Amino acid sequence: MKKWIQGLVLASVLLTGCSNSTTTEYERLSSEPHGVYYEIFVRAFADSDGDGIGDINGIIDKLDYLEDLGIEGIWLMPINPSPSYHGYDVTDYLGVDEEYGTIDDMKRLVEEANKKGIKIVMDFVINHSSKDHPWFQKALTGDEEYRDYYVWADEETNTNQTGDWAQTVWYGSGNNIYEGVFWDGMPDLNFDSPKLRQEIIDAGTFWLKEIGVDGFRLDAAKYLYSSYQYSDHHDRNVAFWKEFKSEMEAINPDVMMVGEVWDSASVVGPYLEGLHSGFNFDLSEKILSTVKQESDAGIVSNLTRTIGFFEQVNKDYIDSTFITNHDMNRVMTEVQGDHNKAKMAASLLLTLPGNPYIYYGEETGLEGSKPDEYIREPFIWNSGEAAKEQTSWITSKHNQDKEVKSLEAQLDDENSMYTHYRDLINARRGNLALIEGALKSTSYRENGLVTFKRQTDKEEVLVLHNVSKKAITIALDDADKEFNQVYFASFDQSKVTESIDLPPYSTLILLKK
Repeated sequence: MKKWIQGLVLASVLLTGCSNSTTTEYERLSSEPHGVYYEIFVRAFADSDGDGIGDINGIIDKLDYLEDLGIEGIWLMPINPSPSYHGYDVTDYLGVDEEYGTIDDMKRLVEEANKKGIKIVMDFVINHSSKDHPWFQKALTGDEEYRDYYVWADEETNTNQTGDWAQTVWYGSGNNIYEGVFWDGMPDLNFDSPKLRQEIIDAGTFWLKEIGVDGFRLDAAKYLYSSYQYSDHHDRNVAFWKEFKSEMEAINPDVMMVGEVWDSASVVGPYLEGLHSGFNFDLSEKILSTVKQESDAGIVSNLTRTIGFFEQVNKDYIDSTFITNHDMNRVMTEVQGDHNKAKMAASLLLTLPGNPYIYYGEETGLEGSKPDEYIREPFIWNSGEAAKEQTSWITSKHNQDKEVKSLEAQLDDENSMYTHYRDLINARRGNLALIEGALKSTSYRENGLVTFKRQTDKEEVLVLHNVSKKAITIALDDADKEFNQVYFASFDQSKVTESIDLPPYSTLILLKK
């Protein structure tokens, strides 16, 4: 996709590994297009004007926080105008929701973020629009130009068919029965229409050229052409994404297009012909299963197979990895409030290949379970009286203990979730093998142990995770005794001995001297 560029961030970062460990100084490295990303639900993150609703200027105010955390890219959930709280039903692809700010605010966010080496990737929701979009409203009146923008039933359509999760697919009545795979408020767009495709390309061009965003997170990327209409829907989807990628790269050769293809690797793979990256839902499941069961669910073997398959499709692809996101119960809820297990999930994510995405609040241990509103609760900034930047768009159900969940309560706590995330992110950014290195398996087999190597032409690290509540002792193989320097330890470990003792829920990263 792009030539990797290695550079140094001007300032190095002071990093405290854990209780009793020595302070380690990591020199931050960057290796584009790799980076650590942060997913933000704008409404819930930071409020700049006191109305209780997060906004773009609130994010600008918090760029220093994200920079200190080690974030190199931000994924903004939908910021276009929309009648809903979540924004996934767009009414204007060229606008900004007035509750979030203005076009000028978006331009300033991009400029200020880029000054700090932080990219901006925006949610681009083009599988469907809002039913309130002017296009759809005109289509309902019979306007032929805009009617062609949507998918309508005809006399041969089985309007009683249901979708992948047993949902209703067809809505409306009479001559206005339309496809809406996700909801009746989200009529599906018709990508057989050349004019509609051009509208979408024009919108992408606007955000790249006029606003300067660095890329797109492409919602519902496998549903542009639905299986209810086409047996070859995946092929049709890929063809459009290839067209769209070509148009976007003509504007910005370094654009990043990350697709949401929530499916197995065998389905995701072909989409990498038209996308630079896809979210790895299989890996998310493996990480959560591993930490919940305190036993390796086959992370390395599964990921190695996936990487091999993806590289056959696109040798330059980059995996987009995560633990949970805005559509899933939060990590802390999945592990039933166990901080140790949540920390180990972060340790796995931040030492494996790919561009890791952190859902806002994971770094402070926010909890949340469906319905969706309650996995998108406000980020908590301070432990006392609500700070001016505190959002209140919804009353928190899962995160009422500000003494534990707030950033303020965790900033100076060397054992906090925040410190764990910050330390690991910056350790990752200080070693090119952890940033871009290939994944290699090891021969160590022990219940509760997850081990692997990360390797470039010049560097190699050995990563050891104990995801269990029991201590594990490891004797390094003869071939691995060159790994005799501690690079990172989540416990008090300053040197490598013949026998390595890994405490419960711990991580050790070793270098060759």
